Amino acid sequence: MSTFEKLDFGRKASELAEKKWAVISVASIPLIMTLGNSMLIPVLPLIEQKLNITKLQSSLIITVYSIVAIFLIPVAGFLSDKYGRKIVIVPSLIIAGIGGLLAGWAAWKLDSAYIMILIGRILQGVGAAGAFPIVLPLVGDMFKRDKDVSASLGVIETSNTLGKVLSPILGSILAGILWFLPFLSIPVFSLTSVLLILFLVKKPEGDHHELSFGRFMHNIKDIFSEHGRWLSAVFIIGAILMFVLFGMLFYLSSILEDVYGFDGIKKGLLLAIPLAVLCIASFSAGKWIKDSLRKMKWLSFFGIVLMGSMMAVAMMSEKFIFLIAIFSLSGLGIGAALPCLDALLTQSIKKEMRGTITSIFSSTRFAGVAAGPPAIAILMNFGSKWMVIVLAGLSFIAAILSFIAIKPEKEKKTSETKKPALE
Repeated sequence: MSTFEKLDFGRKASELAEKKWAVISVASIPLIMTLGNSMLIPVLPLIEQKLNITKLQSSLIITVYSIVAIFLIPVAGFLSDKYGRKIVIVPSLIIAGIGGLLAGWAAWKLDSAYIMILIGRILQGVGAAGAFPIVLPLVGDMFKRDKDVSASLGVIETSNTLGKVLSPILGSILAGILWFLPFLSIPVFSLTSVLLILFLVKKPEGDHHELSFGRFMHNIKDIFSEHGRWLSAVFIIGAILMFVLFGMLFYLSSILEDVYGFDGIKKGLLLAIPLAVLCIASFSAGKWIKDSLRKMKWLSFFGIVLMGSMMAVAMMSEKFIFLIAIFSLSGLGIGAALPCLDALLTQSIKKEMRGTITSIFSSTRFAGVAAGPPAIAILMNFGSKWMVIVLAGLSFIAAILSFIAIKPEKEKKTSETKKPALE
């Protein structure tokens, strides 16, 4: 039995079966956006050598991408609520491809390419802001049944994580051929996704709303006044999960190379192990939770507790087999929690404001991604014990927020509230 048959894609009467290729097409976006950023991480030492730049300068190649996305994601969410999801996604993918092309061309042709590479990466961040965050509300708009939404969101998070699994391996392989090839691969990936979205994803019903900016701000105020407690908790938890994940990967990458001498594809394969566990957990969680908000709450809670417990245990040893096993279990917890948070938002927020709210969530996740590696790099200067304490402490803060602030019976009432005003 195939993966999609297990997701009920094989049932002729199922809406999920009818839209399986649309889901696959939408899932290409997080895969490509993740590859576009994460596959540069193992290549940074080579980029430093080729461009004759410092480690701080090379880190900016990663950082500017996330920083631009953080600030533009809410704007993209508003535009998608007002004008439609596809109208925002397709141009954004094109911009991301242009950014990759500019960075690759500069690295190939210019003697002093660093500034032009940063400009290309900024364009990629602009494209990412308008593409990846809009995926969540688009999936929510595509289906009538909540359990179909949950199953599809599991596929989306799986695709996102698969990108993280493939990134260190693919980045090392491409850079081994030509050091700037990872940049030039972005326009190819982006064009592929554009074609899939254009031809295989139909515009959802009610995808266009006459939403003025004043009314948009009024609706935001109303939503947060009524549901601010649990929404804020979900946003903070999402940021913490990404902070822990990317901090954990940065630490593991450093230990594998500096202490054990693994680099290149070997290191990429080892880093892929906990990410593969996360990938499987995301897929399984999305399938299991269906439309049950109660399952979403408790699976996310226990997943976060598992993540935090493994972070606390990590201080016991620095043997790489032990660390990979511990971080794999932590990845299991993160993978279980992420689809639950996605589904809580998409199933509890009215369609007219879904793009905006899920985009704010994506911004907080990008903030965690941007802050994790540099924060862990600083903490490692004071010893791994402090790093573990911070990661474990943040994990248990997230668990407490999940336990106290997320109330499934209250979230369910959201669907009964008045429709946000559009005029």
